[in-house]
Amino acid sequence: MNGQELQGQVALITGGSRGIGLGIARAYREAGAHVVVVARKPDGLAAAREELLRVKVDGEVHEVVANAGDPDDAERSVEETVSRLGSLDVLVNNAATNPYMGDLLDLDLPRAEKTVRVNQYGMIAWTRCAWRAWMREHGGAVVNIASVGGLIVDPHIGWYNATKAAMLHMTRQLAYELGPSARVNAIAPGLIKTELARAVWEPREPILTAKLPMRRLGTVEDVAHAALFPASGASSWMTGQTLVLDGGATVLPIGVAE
Repeated sequence: MNGQELQGQVALITGGSRGIGLGIARAYREAGAHVVVVARKPDGLAAAREELLRVKVDGEVHEVVANAGDPDDAERSVEETVSRLGSLDVLVNNAATNPYMGDLLDLDLPRAEKTVRVNQYGMIAWTRCAWRAWMREHGGAVVNIASVGGLIVDPHIGWYNATKAAMLHMTRQLAYELGPSARVNAIAPGLIKTELARAVWEPREPILTAKLPMRRLGTVEDVAHAALFPASGASSWMTGQTLVLDGGATVLPIGVAE
């Protein structure tokens, strides 16, 4: 494979109907991949498929309605992908949930379990299905969309960040377990200007960007372009690693970070 080319590859992206997931699907399609986008809501998936088809390149676009936290849905989606498109070369574990904001000591069990089910166990379930259905025999790449929150402390989303820290560790663990057939790497984005995160970034954007070395927040395109590298042959000797994409937030000296 030459550079970041994904010509003819089949890529499945969970949480692919909007935001970062849709951006990655678009970037992969532009790089020549067949893409399968997965999400819970049929209407959102239909709109995503229409948007992806407006990218005038060769390659198929399929959508699958599924819950990223349901192992049965993962198995069904992977089986459908391999049956319809003939392979599963790249899996992007992008879907995530964050039903709780607040102190860890006030966290209730139902929301704790829901977060773990999607953000942690969901990653294992989808990777396991992709491995058994295709990657064990044919190779492939797994790209986990984690968060820079897995590396820092945050006063509001500590539990979400704990699941993302677990995701980073599981990336290393799975890289060990699945090599040499499959490579497993992660991306840890900082604050990205998505609709989902609008309530976080919009009221504070000038304050946040004034402190960042890059003087701006991240975009969906920033993450999508970065996600090409671990999926492609350009990273053929990289596994178990995390690419931090945060505009320099984690290099701020003590006393500068908010």
